[in-house]
Amino acid sequence: MCFDLFSSLKPVMIQKKALTPELAPKAEQILDGAMREFLKRGYAATSMDRVAATAGVSKATVYSHFGDKEGLFEALVKQLAERKFAQVYRGQPLEGEPKTVLRQVACTLLKTVAKDLDYQEFVRLIIGESGRFPHLAQTFVRNLFKPGLATLTQYLAEQPSLKCRDPEATARVFLGGLIHFVIVQRLMHGSEILPIEEDRIIDCSIECLFGTDCR
Repeated sequence: MCFDLFSSLKPVMIQKKALTPELAPKAEQILDGAMREFLKRGYAATSMDRVAATAGVSKATVYSHFGDKEGLFEALVKQLAERKFAQVYRGQPLEGEPKTVLRQVACTLLKTVAKDLDYQEFVRLIIGESGRFPHLAQTFVRNLFKPGLATLTQYLAEQPSLKCRDPEATARVFLGGLIHFVIVQRLMHGSEILPIEEDRIIDCSIECLFGTDCR
């Protein structure tokens, strides 16, 4: 069972690349157009001309904001990663009873991905382009997986009841099971081939941390 515990947690700042107020609406407009074009055509086949036309701006405006196609794609990756991190962790420190907190993290991660089809398509695109453009995939890892791992690692390190000898490795194992579920069930369309309920994955991920049987 998933529920919301984050309403009582303390806010923290999430670092983001600042856009000046007068540029923010235009930049968002360009990024929205770029998202549509990249998802439709892929990275290699997308041109700055097409992005400008879809966004309803001049090509010069696109270049002035993002420099080139690589810079535009990197900005889009960073924006998407930061937004997903904010959705899963709500920009707040993790506090509370471990089983409750870990369940909420797992539920939020799986359910936000399940509902966001554009996000799923974009992650497929990033993976597909990572061989030729590894730094674009690294931007995604740096702005989503790294802060997510750091947040969970810090929380686990501060929970004496868990007795984690290696909080970072424990966080990686916990998140790894959830990410495996996302990759196989969502990104690779494996839900009919390897069906399993989200709650079973969440329950077992949590129980394994406490050294008890999965139910």
